[in-house]
Amino acid sequence: MNILLWTLQILLALHTAIGAVWKFSNSAQSIPSLKALPHGPWLALSVIELLCSVGLVLPAFYKAAGILAPVAAVCIAAEMLLFCGLHLNSGETNNSPLIYWLIVAVISAFTAYGRFVLQPL
Repeated sequence: MNILLWTLQILLALHTAIGAVWKFSNSAQSIPSLKALPHGPWLALSVIELLCSVGLVLPAFYKAAGILAPVAAVCIAAEMLLFCGLHLNSGETNNSPLIYWLIVAVISAFTAYGRFVLQPL
């Protein structure tokens, strides 16, 4: 289980870091259902994502930071659910982003559950 959780944490950290860099170079306007999100909070989310990416992998190098991994995973899951809510509220008919965000939220939630309950660091 520990190997699975570490694999998920590393993949989730890479995914989140890439998403954060993408947010710095693109505005929320590039995704129709996220147009309601102003530019300031959009950039703040990218900073939070970078911190979450670090929080997911830092326990590998510094055991005392073990609580950061599940907390970061919960933050990522919450962000994905926020995006789902904005998508549903926008009335957008293309549900591809919604499915994607839900899958990432489930993986993040499983990672958090795994690190809180199944295999704490």
